[in-house]
Amino acid sequence: MVMGILNVTPDSFSDGGRFFSEVYAARHAIQMVADGADLIDVGGESTRPGSDPVPVAEELARVLPVIGRVVDEVPGVPISIDTRKAEVAAAALDAGASLVNDVSGGTDPAMFDVVREGEAAIVLMHMKGEPKTMQEAPVYGDVVAEVRGYLRERVEAAEFAGIEAERIAVDPGIGFGKDLEDNLRLMRGLDALLELGRPVLVGPSRKRFIGTLLGDLPPEQRVEGTAGAVAWLVARGAHIVRVHDVREMVRVVRVVDALARAGA
Repeated sequence: MVMGILNVTPDSFSDGGRFFSEVYAARHAIQMVADGADLIDVGGESTRPGSDPVPVAEELARVLPVIGRVVDEVPGVPISIDTRKAEVAAAALDAGASLVNDVSGGTDPAMFDVVREGEAAIVLMHMKGEPKTMQEAPVYGDVVAEVRGYLRERVEAAEFAGIEAERIAVDPGIGFGKDLEDNLRLMRGLDALLELGRPVLVGPSRKRFIGTLLGDLPPEQRVEGTAGAVAWLVARGAHIVRVHDVREMVRVVRVVDALARAGA
């Protein structure tokens, strides 16, 4: 599945400010669905390296009008709320979202209760530290084992809180407290994450590691590099890819899916 990114923030690393208006955000969501997006991920707080937290009231003011508009404009397309805050997740679910994409792995004490009571799904992501400081020399012994262990613990915690296993997915958190080699090792080690038995979402889209590999290209010039990462991940079993360039990545996914399943 292809998850289209809809950032309603002024400062996201790749497209901050472009879809800050409710009208422009809705238009972009419509276009992503036309381009083949299976679900839309709405976020009102940038979690780029160095970013500051956004107050709950501000985040709600950013995302709720957009979710309402998207629900009206593209009915039937699942909407995800990209948030770390249980209060924001609850309001978004009431507005029509059905999935919580939580970069903090459900560490808000009320998050699992909100997801359970809202009969929603949740993506549990690994992040080392906080967005403000997460890229300041992160260190791992074995990044794949550590991320897998953390995600296993968060899945168990979600299940203990009453969330059915089939409503839980995991995300290794590419670029969230990882250096270049950490990101590459995690993508090479996708099998270890698949062993958790939950769908795996990966978000390599336009990330800094791609720019670094391609000679420090800016985010808007990382489409081909993103396509390479998406192809690698899908071929190795990733279930969902979270991307900015939906039309191009849908085409990549369709071809790689066909090749991976040929003769199966």
